[in-house]
Parts: sequence; structure tokens; C-alpha cells
Amino acid sequence: MTDLAPLLGHPVRRPGPDDHLPVLAVLDTWWGGLGGEEGSRQRALLLPKLMFQHFTRSSFLVGDDDRVIAFLIGFLSPSRPAESYIHFVGVDPAERGRGLGAALYERFFAHSRENGRSVVRAITSPVNKGSHAFHTRMGFVTEPGPKEFEGLPVQPDYDGPGLDRLSFRKDL
Repeated sequence: MTDLAPLLGHPVRRPGPDDHLPVLAVLDTWWGGLGGEEGSRQRALLLPKLMFQHFTRSSFLVGDDDRVIAFLIGFLSPSRPAESYIHFVGVDPAERGRGLGAALYERFFAHSRENGRSVVRAITSPVNKGSHAFHTRMGFVTEPGPKEFEGLPVQPDYDGPGLDRLSFRKDL
């Protein structure tokens, strides 16, 4: 796959099918075991191999053949022509706080604009306070929901029964 311009000195490229298992291998460590075995299963189910086969043109992987440093899996919505969607993002905890996640988001925003998109959407678990704070810093707003979790509006059963989510929107 073609290399892209580096981010903060790290190589960047489009992910491919061979990156599926290396990305899955870092998830539990990067999420600090959040949710235990069930959390691990949910994270893996959110990143099936098809994401690394069909959404590569709008996704980014930071790292080299030996190490995944960060990734962003996103896509241009085929059903909503003005929108794009950030599906799953991860940054190695050793690299957090240096702007790598923000740089990945900015790259995705640019890709979205280049493809005529004016809205970016994303979700996160209500218990993931770090993700909520990050999205807020990146200019996303938390969309209203019919339910609340610790004062935040929640979309109940968004990812299935009992899998509530915060829903974010950013206008480009």
C-alpha cells in the first residue's frame, strides 16, 4: 500500500487485510482491559476483517511492519452523501498526549472535505470518559438522546440490546 505523509515523525499508510490481526492484538492492552472479557469481545466484533478490506481508502494506520502505533478506521457514508463516519480509533498509550490522535482526525477531516462531506459522525461508550473528552476537544458535539448516563445524553441500545452509546457530530 502507498505510504502517506508521516504524522509526528511516524510512517502512515492505508491499512489492509494483513493488518487486521495485528490491530486486534493491541486492543485489550490499549484499552486497559476495559470491560473484561466481554469488553474484549465487543472491541473485536467492532473491527471485523471487512473493515480492513473495504474501508482502506478512508482509513489510516500509523506504524511499520513490526509495530502498530495508531489507527483510524473510517468511511464516507454511502447512504448519507454529506457525511463521513469515524468507526474506530486507537493510539498506543505510550504515544498518547502527543497529538497523534488529533492528527489522525484532522487527516480524516481533510479526506472528508476532499470528498464533499460536511459532517463527521462518531460514537463511543458512555463509560469511556477519555473518548468523550477527546471528541469534545476536537470540536464534536454530543447529540441529544432520550436517556442519560452521568449527565451525558445517551442513545440506548445503539449497538444492540444494552449497548448504549454517546453519539457525536462535527460540522466541517
